Amino acid sequence: MISRRIIRTKVLQILYAHVSSPEKTITQSESELHFSIKKTYDLYHLLFAILGELSDFANERIESRKLKNLPTEEDLNPNLKFINNRLIIRLKSDISLTEYLKANKLSWSNYPDLIRGIYNSLIESELYNEYINSSTDDFQSDRRFCEEFFSNILVNSEIMLNELEEQSIYWNDDLDFTISMVIKTVKKFKGQDDQNEYLMSLYKDQEDQEFTSKLFRQAIANNIENRKIIENYTKNWDVDRVAIMDILIMQLALTELMEFPSIPIKVTLNEYIELAKYYSTTKSSTFINGVLDRITKDFKEEGKIIKAGRGLFEG
Repeated sequence: MISRRIIRTKVLQILYAHVSSPEKTITQSESELHFSIKKTYDLYHLLFAILGELSDFANERIESRKLKNLPTEEDLNPNLKFINNRLIIRLKSDISLTEYLKANKLSWSNYPDLIRGIYNSLIESELYNEYINSSTDDFQSDRRFCEEFFSNILVNSEIMLNELEEQSIYWNDDLDFTISMVIKTVKKFKGQDDQNEYLMSLYKDQEDQEFTSKLFRQAIANNIENRKIIENYTKNWDVDRVAIMDILIMQLALTELMEFPSIPIKVTLNEYIELAKYYSTTKSSTFINGVLDRITKDFKEEGKIIKAGRGLFEG
């Protein structure tokens, strides 16, 4: 589930925390790195769980309205399409999802205001009203509604974003990415009675897990050497006055260029320039691009960057 881009982002965040806290050991910071990635995986499961919470909340409202002293015709004969959504029912009975939530003590049960707020936003939306009033009633339309709930409602929910920021500092930048992974998973479900396992694993494979630790540890191990390289290529700059985040991004890029022969140069450069756009100053991506481009060209000529496989030098 965790993409290489998210791994690089998490490594950058923890590397910044590590250099900002000299008392931390490499082992402590590496443990924090893996904990941070695990929290993203927790959020992935929690986002699925919110559909069930909303469905249960809707059902409670329907039942309470039936008990009114003077219930209306709508109260007595409510539209049940949402609470009968086949994908939501399927998720609520999904064994792997249920077991993961239980094992990690993850739940929205203590956040009734959040569920109420998201539910109110949902039922006021055009998406919801078109869905419950549509004559189409099958698994595909139920699944499409859930996809659009995540991509149009939840991703733009201020109450959700605020709650995540309060619950965990590790979730501050995770919502967009995690929702994209949830949507990819939702698209795989075939039917309510389909018992195949579709939830993604934490890492795509063992190689990605090893990439995480190696990138972090080698960035620290190569710190002095990489800083000297950066200083040599920024002679017109006072390196001590360059943003610390820019230095760390370039150090990570250099580590990846030299320590991971199977990753194309172009991929590495593009990934860290994108990180600079998000995490550093407005001019950082251009500055970092220029420095890394010069380093890469010289190191390729000197044979200091060795890539295994065809096409890995292109770009």
